[in-house]
Amino acid sequence: MLKPTKILVPSDFSDFSDKALRQGLDIALQYGAKVYLLHVINEEVRQCVDFYCISLETVKEMEDQMVTSAGEQLQKQLEKFPQARGVEVIADTRKGVPYEEILREGQERGIDLIVIASLGRTGIGKYLIGSVARNVLKGSTCPVLLTK
Repeated sequence: MLKPTKILVPSDFSDFSDKALRQGLDIALQYGAKVYLLHVINEEVRQCVDFYCISLETVKEMEDQMVTSAGEQLQKQLEKFPQARGVEVIADTRKGVPYEEILREGQERGIDLIVIASLGRTGIGKYLIGSVARNVLKGSTCPVLLTK
């Protein structure tokens, strides 16, 4: 029987992610597990668009602001759930391709359960499992719980 000790919950701050976080926290409370809450910034700030360019310093500042803002949003998301007070939660932000960074985080932290929303912010997925969730499911070496 699966008794998770490290649960990864990726978040894109959507209502679907809230449901996944609630599920992850409930499981963590039941088994005394640690929760790793992760947001992946997949938008790369471009230095030039057409003939208009900004300095590398400005790009770095913008990227740093995105990371700071994501960290604040993760904390606000956690505050929605009173059960989070009874669980050790580590919130982190990464930059890159979302499913790749989720899988990398899982490997690096020795995650034994990923709880992920089957749909994300794009909302397209009334018909399909979201591409991030699908790729995490295909690439994960640990069990994945899809929520909806």
